[in-house]
Amino acid sequence: MASPLLVEITPASHAVSLDIVYATPRNFTGAPVYRRPACFLHPDAASCLARAVDLATAQGFGVRVFDAYRPTEIQWSLWRHTPDPEFLADPRRGSPHSRGVAVDLTLTDSRGAELDMGTAFDAFVVQSHHGRLDISPEAQRNRAILLGIMTAAGWDYYRNEWWHYQLFQPRRYPLLSDRAAGTAMA
Repeated sequence: MASPLLVEITPASHAVSLDIVYATPRNFTGAPVYRRPACFLHPDAASCLARAVDLATAQGFGVRVFDAYRPTEIQWSLWRHTPDPEFLADPRRGSPHSRGVAVDLTLTDSRGAELDMGTAFDAFVVQSHHGRLDISPEAQRNRAILLGIMTAAGWDYYRNEWWHYQLFQPRRYPLLSDRAAGTAMA
């Protein structure tokens, strides 16, 4: 389904693999929160993602996306489940995900296996923060590679989540409900 405001990210369009975790029960709520496993970004973010994929590919890595645009309705649902401002944006302020300018992702090796990042995606623990020394040296190195690729491609990072990257000044982009975005995810 096309969105009038967002670009759909697919394996064919952006050479990524998708594991849209919030469309499955494999997320911190234990239940699917998206009606379908779709991935959308604002055109500015989609361009930065394409650059990140090019940089990762040049180093022999793949990119796996866990989440991108998140309708405001879903942000409220996640917040009601776990109102933890260390790991979730308060929907009263608005999430960069709900603006289509944030992406949660990891790197994969040449076989498509995810690199060790020290914690799972959406692990709400201090070991998920950037710059942790209490994870393995391999995980520290993998996080540094991901951070380098993403920042070189124009992304800012969130210090509490190794997987979360967003465009700089995300509040300059409007919050989007599922209806406004036309994504039929909520």
